Amino acid sequence: MAGAVAAKAPEFLYNNWYVAGWGADLGPGERIARTFLNQPVVIFRTESGQPSALEDRCCHRALPLSFGTVDGERIRCSYHGLEFNVAGKCEKIPAQDKIPPTACVRHYPLVERDSLLWIWMGDVELANESEIPAHTWHSNSRFKWKSHHFDIQGNWELMIENLMDLSHLPYIHANTIGGNPALHFGVKTNSSREGNLVRVSRYMPNSEPPPTYRAAKNFAGKVDRWQEIEFQPVLIRINTGACDAGTGAYEGPRDHGFSMIGFHGITPETETTTHYFWSVATDAVTEGVPEQIFQQTAETFREDQEVLELQQLRISADPDRPLLDIASDVGSRQARQVLRRLMKAERDPDLVAA
Repeated sequence: MAGAVAAKAPEFLYNNWYVAGWGADLGPGERIARTFLNQPVVIFRTESGQPSALEDRCCHRALPLSFGTVDGERIRCSYHGLEFNVAGKCEKIPAQDKIPPTACVRHYPLVERDSLLWIWMGDVELANESEIPAHTWHSNSRFKWKSHHFDIQGNWELMIENLMDLSHLPYIHANTIGGNPALHFGVKTNSSREGNLVRVSRYMPNSEPPPTYRAAKNFAGKVDRWQEIEFQPVLIRINTGACDAGTGAYEGPRDHGFSMIGFHGITPETETTTHYFWSVATDAVTEGVPEQIFQQTAETFREDQEVLELQQLRISADPDRPLLDIASDVGSRQARQVLRRLMKAERDPDLVAA
């Protein structure tokens, strides 16, 4: 059913685990300056390997700590040499023995898991590490994977909408994973919601494989193809692939076919910019194809980036103008409903976000 949705940038969801980076991008003694939910953060790894996230502002004269250096288990401000531990407490002030209790900076919970760095930007007392989503494909020996980080000059919910509705594939990505437009729009989109989890699925039996699929598995004829999307605040997994037609792609194991598992960590930077942390894992068997898939995936997401940034330009020019929903937006509409419910409950603790 068609309808109108507001084009204004939404508030952020604070009490949530967000992807802050890839663990491999942060070596011992290194630091990275990033902004999450409008808050400046410095992420650093101590010499012993422990990652930490602190407010990127020294409590003395407000110089960004990311301008400083990591020394052992502390990060040092480069202005007057104050040193802070991984919890944000100042442990050293040069030429001063007494350290006042106010000599501290905000600490953000940071957890490294499945090759990802996860950060909690909200109420520290509500941070529960058991709620961090697992992504086991990064440690599955059957799959090869690569990752990347894109800075998107567009709102975070535009990224969610793009990934929850793959009907744009034959238009934006015609040369890689797209395929025939008539095929995509002739397929029913199924969507369901369970708590904070939204699932969208599209199945294309007995269809021609797109170029990437042919190269990955040497399909000789038609295939049974699937697109399965899962959203939870705030990440999206997309499982796409195919098996030879009639070999059980929709009933059981798919190990005899070809799969691509996409991880999409969507972290707001500001109201109009987004950190996009993505990886793609594939079980393609043809020599050289996994690298080809990684390169094509990066090209595909660059195409998405261009679209999102053009959208943001128009939205920013007329932010009060509504946008129209169409039938294929069912998944993104349900994802928005989940986010609105959680953000409303966050603003009003008396509400139950169930």
